[in-house]
Amino acid sequence: MSELLGKRVDVLDKGWIELVDVMPHPATGTSGDLAIVNAARVSFLGESKGTDADRKLLFYLLRNHHTSPFEMVELKFRVRAPLLVWWQWVRHRTFHFQSVNAQSGRYTEFDEDDFYVPDVWRRQAKSNKQASEGELVPEASAEFLDKLTSFYDRGYRLYKEAVDAGVSREMARLLLPGFSVYYTRVVKVDAHNLMGWLRLRMAGDVQYEIRVFADAIYREFFSPLLPWTAAAFEQYFLTPEGIAIPD
Repeated sequence: MSELLGKRVDVLDKGWIELVDVMPHPATGTSGDLAIVNAARVSFLGESKGTDADRKLLFYLLRNHHTSPFEMVELKFRVRAPLLVWWQWVRHRTFHFQSVNAQSGRYTEFDEDDFYVPDVWRRQAKSNKQASEGELVPEASAEFLDKLTSFYDRGYRLYKEAVDAGVSREMARLLLPGFSVYYTRVVKVDAHNLMGWLRLRMAGDVQYEIRVFADAIYREFFSPLLPWTAAAFEQYFLTPEGIAIPD
């Protein structure tokens, strides 16, 4: 699985996810699934009993919520996402607050194209106050897209004027359109807490912009690195359509 290290997957218009590191490292020759099984068997000072028995044990662990062995596997990512994604990501203590390093607008200037531009404008859902459903008609969508890009252009010009005039970067960023600005962060998570995050962020009623990040992490990294765990996760926590079933 060493070919996955350094792999970068594009998400949204300017975002991406890159796998920085994984434990156990591929150089050890031990897969993540086997590390989980070995951690469970240490209770009895045991070891691998062959593919079929090991896989059966892993499914048993996940089905019965024996979660600590899954914490023996860790994944580290670099993620570039707009603030409206990070605003939801930070709600997950075990996948953010304890293991994160973030780009700072106090140290680095933002680029002119560091803003999220959606493909379509979604309508507010009638029955869910925090969700969207359907799309605006193309004419209205195009009109608001023009207004959004004009807003970005004006905000960035004001930001650059402030920086060039000597205003500190930490204050000049007040002139930028906040929720759309892209930030890059390094995040680390164990397999147990990652599955909890995936169950919440792959659900069908989740905001599209963070759901596509969750889908990409699961499809491009989690499933190839942990095929047994992914198979058990799909069996117990996903619908046939691949939509996560929350607690």
